[in-house]
Amino acid sequence: MELVVHNINGKKTDKKVKLSKDIFEIEPNDHAIYLDTKQYLANQRQGTHSSKELHAISGSTRKIKRQKGTGTARAGSIKSGIFRGGARIFGPQPRDYRFKLNKKLKRLARKSALAYKVIDKNILAVEDFDLEPKTKSYVELLNNFNLADKKTLLVLADSKENIYLAARNLKKAKIVHASGLNTYDILNANNLLISEASFAEIEKMFAQ
Repeated sequence: MELVVHNINGKKTDKKVKLSKDIFEIEPNDHAIYLDTKQYLANQRQGTHSSKELHAISGSTRKIKRQKGTGTARAGSIKSGIFRGGARIFGPQPRDYRFKLNKKLKRLARKSALAYKVIDKNILAVEDFDLEPKTKSYVELLNNFNLADKKTLLVLADSKENIYLAARNLKKAKIVHASGLNTYDILNANNLLISEASFAEIEKMFAQ
């Protein structure tokens, strides 16, 4: 399969890029996508949530009433979780949510995500370009492709500071290096804009 390369004005050029069948035209694996996305989101969690359990509460340990004969439930300490100002019962504690996945599975998940974008015709090939470091410049670029109101992911082969600066104030726009592509970003975007040189970088990444 081939994609026509567009210039930054949204016009088609005479150039085309050939998509690798082993990457962009595989049978998508939904379970691999699920696991990779789950891992990505889990890795974003700080896990710093904390609450005071019984051992961390300061207060009297005196038994506040006799065990029997009161007609109410027994209570051993004012620090009990059933009293105001007492401990949190089974409250959240700091923990690490990260977990590991097989490299082959993660590679399959990214390929599957790209394959879905090809099936949905949501990938655009763009000439290698640079912009002024102004938000207005990037908005004009998106308008040229009628993507200003959609989530977009621009994939670049090289780090271009001006383009990052131009897009950083736009909530629905994200820019990544080809080697940093991940399943979540691919599927979270409505459309992918991939620079011409990035296709070779993507193939090189999956060949490793």
